[in-house]
Amino acid sequence: MRARRTVAALFLTASLALAGCSADDAQSTADAKSAAKPAMEGGAGSGYAADQNSGARQTPPKQPLLPTHIIRTAELEVEVKDGSKALAAARRTAETAGGHVSNESTERLDDTHVTSRIVLRVPQEKYDAVLAELAGAGKLISRKADAKDVTDQVVDVESRIATQRASVARVRALMDRADKLSDVVTLEGQLSSRQAQLESLLAQQAALKDRTTLATITLSLSESENKGHTKEDDGPGFLDALGGGWDALLATGRWIAVAIGAVAPFAAVIAALYALWRWVLRPRLPKRRVAAAAPAPAPGPEQD
Repeated sequence: MRARRTVAALFLTASLALAGCSADDAQSTADAKSAAKPAMEGGAGSGYAADQNSGARQTPPKQPLLPTHIIRTAELEVEVKDGSKALAAARRTAETAGGHVSNESTERLDDTHVTSRIVLRVPQEKYDAVLAELAGAGKLISRKADAKDVTDQVVDVESRIATQRASVARVRALMDRADKLSDVVTLEGQLSSRQAQLESLLAQQAALKDRTTLATITLSLSESENKGHTKEDDGPGFLDALGGGWDALLATGRWIAVAIGAVAPFAAVIAALYALWRWVLRPRLPKRRVAAAAPAPAPGPEQD
């Protein structure tokens, strides 16, 4: 009897112990779920709680930078020894960089030196290298560079193009559903107007893309003037005087020949008239009879 009571007491104690362990496990599980619930409901709240617990703050991710659109232009004036060679070298430089020649002009001044002006279009990434090479082709006289940021303008044009395309699409959809002729005519007018605006915006976009993709470099080349004949310290020498006298003699002879040539026709006419009178007309004229009064004979002595 006493043994049965002992077994019953041990069984009751074991049951109470197991019940207590089950309750503790259930409470732990509930606590874990309640702690994990805010993290599941929002990542920001869990991150903020973790930051509060750890004392550290996370840096928000950086927004990606938008591409910039810049128009670059430059003007160079360089003095070179040989203008033709420098001009050919500038062409090669632009073509090697992937660009091209937009405009070119050459002029000879005073028969002493040549000046050239050439407009080059080169890619933006090769702009600095090409500019440095052209500036080093000779003696740099002047240099002017400009950079204009047109990113806002490019973004604005792109946004307007998207809006205009959507507007054109809506008008076309309305035309497909229109039944009345008056509605079709009105929609065609709207479509033509909006299509023209869209083409204008596309032209602006193309122009901006060309100017922001290729930089413009205007290069002016001039040859150094020949200063070999500018010395004024030495006076004229014997050879200079001899040459000047010879030139004067030739000039005088030319003027005399011109004068003779101008007088020759008149002299020829006068000589012909004189010959006509002398050998043709004069012999046929009647000879003048001159009555020469003979002197009276002197009275001689009377003869018986």
